Amino acid sequence: MNQPVDRPNAQRFVDKVILVTGAGSGIGRAAALAFAREGGRVVAADRNGQSAEAAVAAIRDGGGEASAVTVDVSRFEDCRAMVQHTLETYGALHIAFNNAGIPSPIGGQFEDVDIADWQRLIDTNLNGVFYAMKAEVPAMRACGGTAIVNTASVASHIAQPGMPAYVASKHAVAGLTRAAALDLIPHGIRVNAICPGLTRTGMLAEALATPEAEAQLGAQAPIGRVGEAEEAAAVALFLASDEASYMVGSLLVVDGGVMLL
Repeated sequence: MNQPVDRPNAQRFVDKVILVTGAGSGIGRAAALAFAREGGRVVAADRNGQSAEAAVAAIRDGGGEASAVTVDVSRFEDCRAMVQHTLETYGALHIAFNNAGIPSPIGGQFEDVDIADWQRLIDTNLNGVFYAMKAEVPAMRACGGTAIVNTASVASHIAQPGMPAYVASKHAVAGLTRAAALDLIPHGIRVNAICPGLTRTGMLAEALATPEAEAQLGAQAPIGRVGEAEEAAAVALFLASDEASYMVGSLLVVDGGVMLL
């Protein structure tokens, strides 16, 4: 008879310093709290400094160790300052979860896409991941390297109508993840990404405003509901952990079965 496998994961990140962007809300906040619960020292980075501080307060209330930093990932100098803050606070950087991103205006004709909206999406969702990684890698190489996890999306695999900038940015994050994975694995840095589907975050707040709207949205997934931020965060933690030690350039879909349709 099969026996349950003992998986001693409760403290997978003891002695690890972990940087999480977009840590003030949604998947980033859920991941920051989870990393801290498992023993990591967390730097919670967010464009909204108050949200970052609130995440840190929640971590400390739970007995964890964390520090907040305000960052606009669309600015490379901000990303360098974020990593410098990490090094000055904890003396190392072992794991990075590059999760910060913004949603796209939905609808309209392709030719009506606003140029400023396009640039804003690309600057944050794509350039922000590249800038963060570029700032993080030297510090991680100095530590012997462990793992980088990026947040892509199911929109990195499939197109969605009325969202060309978002789809383009997330397709590019998937490609960037794979390219970086090849370049960085010789230095001991594994690079992978999660690809969430419909997830209960601030990006979907309006779409989930009523039980009826949530039921309608959840029905789009074979599992019959929207995902929780903690479910996507759990996959990010797996990719960051030693349990995923043979995973390089993987794009793990967390979508309740949407891509099976």
